[in-house]
Amino acid sequence: MGQVFEQLIVAARRGRGLSEKMLVGVTQQTFARKPRFETSTGTKVIDCNHPAFVFGHLSLYPSRLLMLAGLDPAPVAAPAEFTDLFKAGVECKDDPEGTIYPSMEKITQAFYRGHDAAYERIAALDDSVLQNPTPDERYRQSFPTVGIALTFMLTSHFMMHMGQVSTWRRCFGLPSAM
Repeated sequence: MGQVFEQLIVAARRGRGLSEKMLVGVTQQTFARKPRFETSTGTKVIDCNHPAFVFGHLSLYPSRLLMLAGLDPAPVAAPAEFTDLFKAGVECKDDPEGTIYPSMEKITQAFYRGHDAAYERIAALDDSVLQNPTPDERYRQSFPTVGIALTFMLTSHFMMHMGQVSTWRRCFGLPSAM
């Protein structure tokens, strides 16, 4: 393992640990729900990403991490139906009947299985991989090297979405996950 990759994986695993805490107190019934509040004119829905969407969205990224690092993404790929539900730019929908999104168990299993396996594979890479040009031309516009892309996805992108879950938790009356 390279020294830089070791640092990236330590940071990524810290975020993964936080993700477990974010699910404490979350139930199947609330997992894909948007918060609501009462006003003088009726019930308002808070348009935010719920845990089902965040964990489903982030479950798409382990395969991208491996692809960017030049590794086979198939072993960490999320179920195929996750793509249309959770890809970037897709609307997060309130799911009161539990019919839009897969179960909490299916989503979190894909999330943890994918991230754990990807971290193991990435941790074994030599730091020289970090200097390679990003193979995906679309990503290369923002992240010219593999190292920049992986750093963003393993830390900033992941934690931004955990922040969304943290806010969602407070809307549902759950305590801080910290």
